Amino acid sequence: MDKNSEIDLLNTVCKEAKAEDKLTGRNLTKLYGIFGQRFTKAFEALKENRVKKYLFKPSGKIVWIVVGRERDYLIMPQAEFCTCDDFYFRVLDREIHLCYHLIAQKIADALGWFEKIEDSDELYETLMKEWENLTP
Repeated sequence: MDKNSEIDLLNTVCKEAKAEDKLTGRNLTKLYGIFGQRFTKAFEALKENRVKKYLFKPSGKIVWIVVGRERDYLIMPQAEFCTCDDFYFRVLDREIHLCYHLIAQKIADALGWFEKIEDSDELYETLMKEWENLTP
């Protein structure tokens, strides 16, 4: 399946889930059919509340983090970018189109299944430096 159809399907399922305020069995089947183990890992991250949305004030800057098994991963949803090894080695090599962290973030955003953390803008630079050091 090509990148656009994978992303389009995920976006469609997220819209349906948001409208119904849940993931239906049909949604779960579609997601697993397309993403397989990546969806399984994404769903685990969602169930374990490992998707975090940081909101910095007063600027309103938003940073998404998915807590992984080994470290935290910085997600940039608009760019469909993640700091995980899977992104660097499989997404950029076009073996896959989305890592499980991006899948989890998109579903979390649609359904509100994330932990919201508010911090001051003073902490933004410090946290960004810490997260930037997480890249492989």
